[in-house]
Amino acid sequence: MPIDLAAVDWFYVGVLAVFVFLATLIGNLLSFNHRGMAALLSALAFVAIFVAWTYYPHGLPLPTSMTGQKSQPAAAAPPTTAVPVTPQRPRNPVTDITPPATPR
Repeated sequence: MPIDLAAVDWFYVGVLAVFVFLATLIGNLLSFNHRGMAALLSALAFVAIFVAWTYYPHGLPLPTSMTGQKSQPAAAAPPTTAVPVTPQRPRNPVTDITPPATPR
């Protein structure tokens, strides 16, 4: 079989199937069983649900793309050497933070 079924994210497929079911149910209810209108409303409902699920910042650790969330391998840190650093002088020439005296 050309599709590796072990690599499929079945949770993501299940979530999308639930979205399609809900969108079709809503589309059929709103169109009073007119097939063309039900298909159009189902597609619009699915788009609304999917975009809300994928792009709304809900903070849940849920899959948001078909490619999955692959972790990047940690890059090896370059070796560090101790380099003496001279402190930077501030650009502001005022070094006193006391408020100026106001005349009375």
